[in-house]
Amino acid sequence: MSNHAHPESPNSSLISNRRTLLKTGVAAAASLPFTGFAQADGSDEIKIATIGCGGRGRGATGQSLAVPGTKLVAVADAFREKAVAAASGFREQYKERVDLPDSRIFDGFEGYKAAIDAADVVLLTSTPGFRPEHFEYAVAQGKHVFMEKPVAVDAPGIRRVLAAAKKADEKNLKVVCGLQRRYDDLYLETLAQVNKGVIGEINYGQVYWNNAGVWVRERVAGQTEMEYQMKNWYYFNWLCGDHIVEQHVHNIDVMNWFKGARPVKAQGMGGRQVRKGKDNGEIFDHHYVEFTYADGTVLNSQCRHQPGTMNRVTEIIGGQTGKAYPGRIVDAKGKTIWRFRSRDPKNAYQTEHDTLYRHIREDQPINNAYYTAESTMTAILGRMATYSGKEIKYDDALAKGLSIMPEKFAWDADPGPKPGPDGIYPAPIPGVHQVMA
Repeated sequence: MSNHAHPESPNSSLISNRRTLLKTGVAAAASLPFTGFAQADGSDEIKIATIGCGGRGRGATGQSLAVPGTKLVAVADAFREKAVAAASGFREQYKERVDLPDSRIFDGFEGYKAAIDAADVVLLTSTPGFRPEHFEYAVAQGKHVFMEKPVAVDAPGIRRVLAAAKKADEKNLKVVCGLQRRYDDLYLETLAQVNKGVIGEINYGQVYWNNAGVWVRERVAGQTEMEYQMKNWYYFNWLCGDHIVEQHVHNIDVMNWFKGARPVKAQGMGGRQVRKGKDNGEIFDHHYVEFTYADGTVLNSQCRHQPGTMNRVTEIIGGQTGKAYPGRIVDAKGKTIWRFRSRDPKNAYQTEHDTLYRHIREDQPINNAYYTAESTMTAILGRMATYSGKEIKYDDALAKGLSIMPEKFAWDADPGPKPGPDGIYPAPIPGVHQVMA
Protein backbone atom coordinates (compact mmCIF):
# COMPACT_ATOMS: atom_id res chain seq x y z
CA MET A 1 0.00 0.00 0.00
CA SER A 2 1.28 3.46 -0.81
CA ASN A 3 0.82 5.23 2.50
CA HIS A 4 1.35 8.65 1.01
CA ALA A 5 -1.01 8.36 -1.94
CA HIS A 6 -4.02 10.65 -1.90
CA PRO A 7 -6.44 12.36 -4.29
CA GLU A 8 -6.91 16.07 -4.74
CA SER A 9 -10.36 16.06 -3.15
CA PRO A 10 -10.71 15.08 0.53
CA ASN A 11 -14.28 13.94 -0.20
CA SER A 12 -13.21 11.09 -2.43
CA SER A 13 -11.77 7.81 -1.20
CA LEU A 14 -8.35 8.65 0.15
CA ILE A 15 -6.48 5.69 -1.21
CA SER A 16 -7.32 4.56 -4.73
CA ASN A 17 -6.72 1.14 -6.25
CA ARG A 18 -5.46 -0.17 -2.91
CA ARG A 19 -5.68 -3.82 -3.87
CA THR A 20 -2.72 -3.29 -6.18
CA LEU A 21 -0.83 -0.96 -3.89
CA LEU A 22 -1.23 -3.01 -0.71
CA LYS A 23 1.48 -5.39 -1.83
CA THR A 24 4.00 -2.62 -1.23
CA GLY A 25 4.15 0.04 1.50
CA VAL A 26 4.31 -0.98 5.14
CA ALA A 27 5.61 -4.48 4.55
CA ALA A 28 8.27 -3.18 2.20
CA ALA A 29 9.09 -0.28 4.50
CA ALA A 30 9.82 -2.67 7.33
CA SER A 31 12.64 -4.17 5.26
CA LEU A 32 14.44 -0.90 4.56
CA PRO A 33 18.00 -0.78 5.94
CA PHE A 34 18.59 1.41 8.98
CA THR A 35 21.35 3.72 7.80
CA GLY A 36 22.81 7.00 8.89
CA PHE A 37 20.68 10.10 9.37
CA ALA A 38 22.11 13.57 8.83
CA GLN A 39 20.53 16.62 10.41
CA ALA A 40 21.13 20.08 9.06
CA ASP A 41 23.73 20.61 11.82
CA GLY A 42 25.61 17.47 10.82
CA SER A 43 24.42 15.34 13.75
CA ASP A 44 22.98 11.88 13.20
CA GLU A 45 20.94 12.12 16.40
CA ILE A 46 17.17 12.50 16.10
CA LYS A 47 15.63 14.66 18.81
CA ILE A 48 12.18 13.69 20.06
CA ALA A 49 9.44 15.62 21.89
CA THR A 50 6.43 13.96 23.50
CA ILE A 51 3.15 15.92 23.57
CA GLY A 52 0.77 14.26 26.03
CA CYS A 53 2.30 12.34 28.93
CA GLY A 54 -0.39 9.76 29.70
CA GLY A 55 -0.05 6.02 29.21
CA ARG A 56 0.07 6.15 25.42
CA GLY A 57 2.57 8.99 25.50
CA ARG A 58 4.87 7.05 27.80
CA GLY A 59 4.51 3.95 25.64
CA ALA A 60 5.19 5.77 22.38
CA THR A 61 8.21 7.48 23.90
CA GLY A 62 9.68 4.14 24.92
CA GLN A 63 9.10 2.76 21.43
CA SER A 64 10.82 5.75 19.82
CA LEU A 65 13.74 5.50 22.22
CA ALA A 66 14.12 1.81 21.31
CA VAL A 67 15.26 3.02 17.89
CA PRO A 68 19.03 3.64 17.79
CA GLY A 69 20.10 7.26 17.45
CA THR A 70 17.08 8.88 19.10
CA LYS A 71 17.05 11.13 22.15
CA LEU A 72 14.16 12.65 24.12
CA VAL A 73 14.67 16.39 24.54
CA ALA A 74 11.26 17.82 25.55
CA VAL A 75 7.87 16.88 26.96
CA ALA A 76 4.59 18.75 27.27
CA ASP A 77 1.27 18.07 28.94
CA ALA A 78 -1.63 20.32 29.84
CA PHE A 79 -1.10 19.33 33.49
CA ARG A 80 2.23 20.26 35.03
CA GLU A 81 2.29 17.31 37.43
CA LYS A 82 1.89 14.81 34.58
CA ALA A 83 4.68 16.36 32.55
CA VAL A 84 7.05 16.41 35.55
CA ALA A 85 6.22 12.85 36.57
CA ALA A 86 6.72 11.58 33.04
CA ALA A 87 10.03 13.40 32.69
CA SER A 88 11.25 11.90 35.95
CA GLY A 89 10.26 8.41 34.79
CA PHE A 90 11.93 8.86 31.42
CA ARG A 91 15.19 10.05 33.00
CA GLU A 92 15.27 7.09 35.35
CA GLN A 93 14.35 4.44 32.79
CA TYR A 94 16.23 5.62 29.69
CA LYS A 95 19.12 7.50 31.31
CA GLU A 96 21.60 8.69 28.64
CA ARG A 97 18.88 8.50 25.97
CA VAL A 98 17.20 11.47 27.67
CA ASP A 99 18.40 15.07 27.64
CA LEU A 100 15.53 16.68 29.50
CA PRO A 101 16.33 19.61 31.78
CA ASP A 102 13.50 21.20 33.72
CA SER A 103 13.56 24.07 31.24
CA ARG A 104 12.23 21.72 28.55
CA ILE A 105 9.28 20.40 30.56
CA PHE A 106 6.26 22.36 29.37
CA ASP A 107 2.64 22.55 30.48
CA GLY A 108 -0.64 24.36 29.86
CA PHE A 109 -2.63 24.65 26.67
CA GLU A 110 0.22 26.31 24.75
CA GLY A 111 3.15 24.32 26.10
CA TYR A 112 3.14 21.97 23.14
CA LYS A 113 4.58 24.69 20.91
CA ALA A 114 7.88 25.05 22.79
CA ALA A 115 8.26 21.28 23.01
CA ILE A 116 7.69 20.84 19.27
CA ASP A 117 10.13 23.67 18.53
CA ALA A 118 12.89 21.79 20.39
CA ALA A 119 12.67 18.54 18.41
CA ASP A 120 13.07 16.89 15.01
CA VAL A 121 10.27 14.33 15.56
CA VAL A 122 7.16 14.91 17.66
CA LEU A 123 4.96 12.28 19.26
CA LEU A 124 1.37 13.56 19.41
CA THR A 125 -0.27 11.49 22.12
CA SER A 126 -2.51 13.93 23.95
CA THR A 127 -6.29 13.59 24.16
CA PRO A 128 -7.73 13.36 20.61
CA GLY A 129 -9.54 16.70 20.54
CA PHE A 130 -6.22 18.55 20.45
CA ARG A 131 -4.71 16.47 17.65
CA PRO A 132 -5.60 18.76 14.71
CA GLU A 133 -4.10 21.82 16.40
CA HIS A 134 -0.94 19.98 17.42
CA PHE A 135 -0.51 18.38 14.00
CA GLU A 136 -0.98 21.69 12.21
CA TYR A 137 1.69 23.33 14.34
CA ALA A 138 4.16 20.45 13.97
CA VAL A 139 3.83 20.52 10.19
CA ALA A 140 4.12 24.32 10.10
CA GLN A 141 7.38 24.01 12.05
CA GLY A 142 8.72 21.35 9.68
CA LYS A 143 8.68 18.40 12.08
CA HIS A 144 8.23 14.71 11.35
CA VAL A 145 5.28 13.25 13.25
CA PHE A 146 4.03 10.18 14.99
CA MET A 147 0.43 10.76 16.05
CA GLU A 148 -2.03 8.51 17.76
CA LYS A 149 -5.49 7.68 16.55
CA PRO A 150 -8.07 9.13 16.39
CA VAL A 151 -6.77 12.27 14.72
CA ALA A 152 -9.84 14.43 15.47
CA VAL A 153 -13.23 14.33 17.17
CA ASP A 154 -15.34 16.22 14.62
CA ALA A 155 -15.54 16.98 10.91
CA PRO A 156 -13.87 20.43 11.12
CA GLY A 157 -10.95 18.74 12.86
CA ILE A 158 -10.70 16.16 10.08
CA ARG A 159 -10.62 18.93 7.50
CA ARG A 160 -7.74 20.57 9.38
CA VAL A 161 -5.82 17.29 9.52
CA LEU A 162 -6.28 16.68 5.79
CA ALA A 163 -5.04 20.18 4.98
CA ALA A 164 -2.02 19.74 7.25
CA ALA A 165 -1.31 16.32 5.72
CA LYS A 166 -1.08 17.91 2.28
CA LYS A 167 1.35 20.52 3.62
CA ALA A 168 3.40 17.73 5.20
CA ASP A 169 3.76 16.16 1.75
CA GLU A 170 4.81 19.48 0.28
CA LYS A 171 7.52 19.76 2.96
CA ASN A 172 8.67 16.13 2.56
CA LEU A 173 7.73 15.37 6.18
CA LYS A 174 7.15 11.82 7.34
CA VAL A 175 3.95 10.97 9.24
CA VAL A 176 3.09 7.66 10.90
CA CYS A 177 -0.15 7.11 12.83
CA GLY A 178 -1.22 4.75 15.59
CA LEU A 179 -3.55 2.38 13.77
CA GLN A 180 -1.10 -0.37 14.62
CA ARG A 181 -3.05 -3.19 12.98
CA ARG A 182 -1.70 -1.89 9.66
CA TYR A 183 1.80 -2.69 10.95
CA ASP A 184 0.90 -6.10 12.39
CA ASP A 185 2.06 -9.18 10.46
CA LEU A 186 -1.08 -11.00 11.61
CA TYR A 187 -3.21 -8.55 9.65
CA LEU A 188 -0.78 -7.99 6.79
CA GLU A 189 -0.56 -11.70 6.04
CA THR A 190 -4.34 -12.09 6.33
CA LEU A 191 -4.79 -9.22 3.89
CA ALA A 192 -2.32 -10.83 1.50
CA GLN A 193 -4.50 -13.96 1.44
CA VAL A 194 -7.65 -11.90 0.87
CA ASN A 195 -5.94 -10.07 -1.99
CA LYS A 196 -5.16 -13.44 -3.56
CA GLY A 197 -8.92 -14.03 -3.76
CA VAL A 198 -9.11 -16.75 -1.10
CA ILE A 199 -12.53 -15.51 0.09
CA GLY A 200 -13.65 -13.97 -3.20
CA GLU A 201 -14.77 -10.38 -3.41
CA ILE A 202 -15.47 -8.74 -0.05
CA ASN A 203 -19.22 -8.21 0.31
CA TYR A 204 -19.77 -7.69 4.05
CA GLY A 205 -18.00 -7.05 7.31
CA GLN A 206 -18.62 -7.30 11.06
CA VAL A 207 -16.47 -5.40 13.54
CA TYR A 208 -16.61 -5.28 17.32
CA TRP A 209 -15.23 -3.42 20.32
CA ASN A 210 -17.37 -4.75 23.16
CA ASN A 211 -16.06 -4.77 26.73
CA ALA A 212 -16.72 -3.48 30.23
CA GLY A 213 -15.42 0.04 29.63
CA VAL A 214 -12.64 2.20 31.01
CA TRP A 215 -11.64 4.22 34.06
CA VAL A 216 -13.67 7.01 35.69
CA ARG A 217 -12.11 10.01 37.44
CA GLU A 218 -14.29 11.65 40.05
CA ARG A 219 -14.61 15.38 40.46
CA VAL A 220 -12.24 16.93 43.01
CA ALA A 221 -13.21 19.91 45.15
CA GLY A 222 -11.92 23.18 43.72
CA GLN A 223 -11.62 22.00 40.11
CA THR A 224 -12.90 24.27 37.40
CA GLU A 225 -15.27 22.67 34.88
CA MET A 226 -12.49 22.76 32.28
CA GLU A 227 -10.04 21.03 34.60
CA TYR A 228 -12.58 18.37 35.58
CA GLN A 229 -13.43 17.55 31.97
CA MET A 230 -9.76 17.45 31.01
CA LYS A 231 -9.04 15.01 33.85
CA ASN A 232 -12.10 12.85 33.05
CA TRP A 233 -11.56 13.30 29.33
CA TYR A 234 -12.89 9.97 28.10
CA TYR A 235 -16.49 10.98 28.82
CA PHE A 236 -16.65 14.24 26.87
CA ASN A 237 -16.95 14.32 23.10
CA TRP A 238 -14.77 17.36 22.51
CA LEU A 239 -11.89 15.50 24.12
CA CYS A 240 -12.57 11.85 23.26
CA GLY A 241 -15.11 11.69 20.43
CA ASP A 242 -17.05 8.92 22.24
CA HIS A 243 -15.70 5.37 22.42
CA ILE A 244 -16.85 4.62 18.87
CA VAL A 245 -14.19 7.12 17.77
CA GLU A 246 -11.54 6.69 20.45
CA GLN A 247 -11.38 2.87 20.46
CA HIS A 248 -13.62 1.37 17.79
CA VAL A 249 -11.82 3.32 15.06
CA HIS A 250 -9.27 0.46 15.08
CA ASN A 251 -11.84 -2.11 13.96
CA ILE A 252 -13.60 0.23 11.53
CA ASP A 253 -10.24 1.00 9.95
CA VAL A 254 -9.61 -2.69 9.29
CA MET A 255 -12.71 -2.89 7.10
CA ASN A 256 -11.81 0.30 5.24
CA TRP A 257 -8.28 -1.04 4.74
CA PHE A 258 -9.27 -4.49 3.51
CA LYS A 259 -12.06 -3.07 1.37
CA GLY A 260 -9.82 -0.39 -0.11
CA ALA A 261 -12.57 2.20 0.35
CA ARG A 262 -14.65 4.04 2.91
CA PRO A 263 -18.44 4.02 3.39
CA VAL A 264 -20.68 6.45 1.57
CA LYS A 265 -23.37 6.54 4.28
CA ALA A 266 -24.34 5.27 7.73
CA GLN A 267 -27.36 4.80 9.96
CA GLY A 268 -27.53 3.34 13.43
CA MET A 269 -28.67 3.46 17.02
CA GLY A 270 -27.19 3.79 20.47
CA GLY A 271 -27.67 5.21 23.91
CA ARG A 272 -26.89 4.96 27.63
CA GLN A 273 -28.26 2.12 29.70
CA VAL A 274 -25.76 1.49 32.49
CA ARG A 275 -23.26 4.34 32.34
CA LYS A 276 -25.35 7.29 33.47
CA GLY A 277 -23.62 8.64 36.60
CA LYS A 278 -22.34 12.10 37.42
CA ASP A 279 -18.84 11.18 36.26
CA ASN A 280 -19.95 9.50 33.02
CA GLY A 281 -20.18 12.73 31.04
CA GLU A 282 -22.24 12.81 27.86
CA ILE A 283 -21.14 9.83 25.77
CA PHE A 284 -23.14 6.70 24.96
CA ASP A 285 -22.32 3.28 26.39
CA HIS A 286 -23.33 1.41 23.22
CA HIS A 287 -23.50 2.00 19.46
CA TYR A 288 -24.64 -0.12 16.56
CA VAL A 289 -23.99 1.26 13.07
CA GLU A 290 -24.72 -0.02 9.58
CA PHE A 291 -22.17 1.47 7.19
CA THR A 292 -22.78 1.12 3.45
CA TYR A 293 -20.02 1.30 0.82
CA ALA A 294 -20.42 2.55 -2.74
CA ASP A 295 -20.80 -0.97 -4.17
CA GLY A 296 -23.50 -1.90 -1.64
CA THR A 297 -21.21 -3.75 0.78
CA VAL A 298 -22.48 -3.38 4.35
CA LEU A 299 -20.34 -3.18 7.48
CA ASN A 300 -22.12 -3.98 10.75
CA SER A 301 -20.33 -2.23 13.60
CA GLN A 302 -20.82 -2.86 17.33
CA CYS A 303 -19.15 -1.15 20.27
CA ARG A 304 -20.30 -1.40 23.87
CA HIS A 305 -19.03 -0.42 27.32
CA GLN A 306 -21.18 -2.40 29.73
CA PRO A 307 -19.88 -4.53 32.61
CA GLY A 308 -21.06 -8.13 32.74
CA THR A 309 -21.68 -8.42 29.00
CA MET A 310 -19.93 -10.39 26.25
CA ASN A 311 -16.42 -9.16 25.48
CA ARG A 312 -15.41 -9.15 21.83
CA VAL A 313 -12.81 -7.01 20.08
CA THR A 314 -12.18 -8.24 16.55
CA GLU A 315 -13.07 -8.04 12.88
CA ILE A 316 -14.68 -10.42 10.39
CA ILE A 317 -14.26 -9.72 6.69
CA GLY A 318 -16.79 -11.66 4.62
CA GLY A 319 -16.49 -12.66 0.99
CA GLN A 320 -18.31 -14.70 -1.60
CA THR A 321 -16.58 -17.96 -0.66
CA GLY A 322 -15.38 -17.52 2.92
CA LYS A 323 -14.56 -15.29 5.86
CA ALA A 324 -11.32 -13.76 7.11
CA TYR A 325 -10.59 -13.33 10.80
CA PRO A 326 -7.31 -11.83 12.05
CA GLY A 327 -4.85 -14.62 11.32
CA ARG A 328 -7.41 -17.19 10.12
CA ILE A 329 -9.55 -17.82 7.04
CA VAL A 330 -12.50 -20.21 6.77
CA ASP A 331 -14.41 -21.41 3.75
CA ALA A 332 -18.17 -21.14 3.23
CA LYS A 333 -18.74 -24.18 5.48
CA GLY A 334 -16.63 -22.80 8.31
CA LYS A 335 -13.60 -25.03 7.71
CA THR A 336 -10.25 -23.37 8.41
CA ILE A 337 -8.30 -23.19 5.15
CA TRP A 338 -5.47 -20.88 6.23
CA ARG A 339 -3.90 -19.86 9.53
CA PHE A 340 -1.14 -17.36 10.23
CA ARG A 341 1.92 -18.80 11.94
CA SER A 342 5.05 -16.89 12.85
CA ARG A 343 8.18 -17.97 14.67
CA ASP A 344 9.21 -14.36 15.11
CA PRO A 345 6.15 -12.30 16.11
CA LYS A 346 6.82 -8.57 15.99
CA ASN A 347 5.35 -5.88 18.20
CA ALA A 348 3.22 -3.76 15.88
CA TYR A 349 3.51 -0.73 18.17
CA GLN A 350 7.28 -0.92 17.86
CA THR A 351 7.10 -1.50 14.12
CA GLU A 352 5.25 1.80 13.72
CA HIS A 353 8.19 3.69 15.20
CA ASP A 354 10.84 1.62 13.43
CA THR A 355 9.09 2.39 10.16
CA LEU A 356 8.90 6.13 10.84
CA TYR A 357 12.62 6.45 11.56
CA ARG A 358 13.60 4.24 8.62
CA HIS A 359 11.65 6.52 6.31
CA ILE A 360 13.25 9.59 7.83
CA ARG A 361 16.76 8.21 7.45
CA GLU A 362 16.18 6.85 3.95
CA ASP A 363 14.19 9.97 2.99
CA GLN A 364 11.35 7.82 1.71
CA PRO A 365 7.82 9.30 1.61
CA ILE A 366 5.25 8.09 4.11
CA ASN A 367 2.10 9.83 5.29
CA ASN A 368 -0.46 7.79 7.23
CA ALA A 369 -2.51 10.90 8.04
CA TYR A 370 -4.80 10.44 5.04
CA TYR A 371 -6.10 6.97 5.80
CA THR A 372 -6.17 7.68 9.54
CA ALA A 373 -8.26 10.79 8.92
CA GLU A 374 -10.56 8.79 6.64
CA SER A 375 -11.14 6.04 9.20
CA THR A 376 -11.49 8.57 12.03
CA MET A 377 -14.12 10.37 9.94
CA THR A 378 -15.87 7.06 9.33
CA ALA A 379 -16.12 6.55 13.10
CA ILE A 380 -17.33 10.15 13.54
CA LEU A 381 -19.95 9.48 10.87
CA GLY A 382 -21.10 6.49 12.93
CA ARG A 383 -21.44 8.66 16.02
CA MET A 384 -23.34 11.29 14.09
CA ALA A 385 -25.73 8.59 12.88
CA THR A 386 -26.37 7.15 16.36
CA TYR A 387 -26.69 10.55 18.02
CA SER A 388 -29.10 11.90 15.42
CA GLY A 389 -30.97 8.72 14.55
CA LYS A 390 -30.74 9.69 10.89
CA GLU A 391 -29.06 8.24 7.83
CA ILE A 392 -26.12 10.47 6.99
CA LYS A 393 -23.88 10.56 3.93
CA TYR A 394 -20.12 10.61 4.46
CA ASP A 395 -19.53 13.60 2.18
CA ASP A 396 -22.27 15.62 3.89
CA ALA A 397 -20.89 14.75 7.31
CA LEU A 398 -17.37 15.82 6.35
CA ALA A 399 -18.52 19.06 4.74
CA LYS A 400 -21.28 20.07 7.18
CA GLY A 401 -20.51 18.38 10.49
CA LEU A 402 -20.63 20.77 13.44
CA SER A 403 -17.62 21.71 15.54
CA ILE A 404 -17.81 20.37 19.10
CA MET A 405 -14.63 22.07 20.35
CA PRO A 406 -14.63 24.89 22.94
CA GLU A 407 -14.19 28.42 21.66
CA LYS A 408 -11.38 29.13 24.13
CA PHE A 409 -8.78 27.06 25.98
CA ALA A 410 -8.01 28.21 29.52
CA TRP A 411 -8.51 26.62 32.92
CA ASP A 412 -11.35 29.03 33.67
CA ALA A 413 -12.91 28.84 30.17
CA ASP A 414 -16.26 27.26 29.31
CA PRO A 415 -15.65 23.78 27.76
CA GLY A 416 -19.24 23.52 26.52
CA PRO A 417 -21.01 20.54 28.14
CA LYS A 418 -22.66 21.36 31.47
CA PRO A 419 -24.28 19.14 34.10
CA GLY A 420 -27.95 19.56 34.93
CA PRO A 421 -29.30 20.39 38.41
CA ASP A 422 -28.90 16.72 39.36
CA GLY A 423 -25.24 16.74 38.37
CA ILE A 424 -25.87 14.55 35.31
CA TYR A 425 -24.67 15.67 31.88
CA PRO A 426 -27.41 15.41 29.25
CA ALA A 427 -26.75 12.82 26.54
CA PRO A 428 -27.70 13.26 22.90
CA ILE A 429 -31.32 12.32 22.09
CA PRO A 430 -31.83 10.62 18.68
CA GLY A 431 -34.39 12.46 16.58
CA VAL A 432 -33.57 15.71 18.39
CA HIS A 433 -29.80 16.05 18.50
CA GLN A 434 -28.31 18.13 15.67
CA VAL A 435 -25.02 17.03 14.14
CA MET A 436 -24.81 19.07 10.93
CA ALA A 437 -25.18 22.67 9.89
